[in-house]
Amino acid sequence: MIDYVIKRGSQMIIVVLLALTAVFFLVRLAGDPTALFLPADASREQIEEYRHLLGFDRPLLIQYTEFMTNAIQGDFGQSLRTSEDALQMILARLPATFQLAFTALGLSLVVAIPIGIITAYKKNSLLDYLGVSMTVLGQAIPSFWLGLILIFIFAAHLKWVPSGGGGSTVHLVLPAVTLAAYSIARFARFTRSTMADVLRKDYIRTARSSGIPVSRILFRYAFKNTLIPIITLVALDLGVLLGGAVITEVVFAWPGIGKLLMQALLNRDFPVVMAGVFFVAMIYCLINFLVDVLYAYVNPQIRFK
Repeated sequence: MIDYVIKRGSQMIIVVLLALTAVFFLVRLAGDPTALFLPADASREQIEEYRHLLGFDRPLLIQYTEFMTNAIQGDFGQSLRTSEDALQMILARLPATFQLAFTALGLSLVVAIPIGIITAYKKNSLLDYLGVSMTVLGQAIPSFWLGLILIFIFAAHLKWVPSGGGGSTVHLVLPAVTLAAYSIARFARFTRSTMADVLRKDYIRTARSSGIPVSRILFRYAFKNTLIPIITLVALDLGVLLGGAVITEVVFAWPGIGKLLMQALLNRDFPVVMAGVFFVAMIYCLINFLVDVLYAYVNPQIRFK
């Protein structure tokens, strides 16, 4: 187990460093952002002086070396627009992102898994066709369009909930539903597919012929053997959600990491972008590690190597 943790820890470090390296050079393709942070009438001398102050006049490889040296120590610099610590800005948005992501994920699982199990059991019935149609529709609808429709109906017309912002549970309703819609459709469809395969197994037929109640067969025997692929899918979705559901956060003005990163990209605020990439990469790596550990508890045949 210790050897496995060391091995995965080394892999995580490499992945994070590679992600930072790739994004560092990609954001530089947008050009020098110096002029964006000075008045329109700034002289050439003032622009060059500010470029030198920010370090953008140095060779790119030197900038990269200095950045990685500081990043390893947890220093991503200050925001070019607000002069705040970049990593602290990301961490300040963390509670809002956690709140939205876990609410959407919980809603997805509560709704999708029963739909997937029932439609798999009632395969080729009217209920199954209805469920499959809903999952296809849920995956096809763009999240920004769904968000705007929900705002129009429930915020603008019915006035049941606010149209955006954060601060209370009622502000969470529309963005959580919008963010969960795609995951509900995907989880339900995936659960149906894996459950349908398991329900064709011989041991399930034996359990049915033995007179075991259907609910016990579905949830104790069949569903348990679909958990590993479902856990993998949930982990991937959780990584995306915690990384920042950019479109949803922008549509609803939700004060999370996704909205902050979108603003930083538009403003070419490189330190904030890099701090956000670091956080997202770490989240993905940690989730994958925890999922691998969880596999061993779900399936005792799995051993760490």
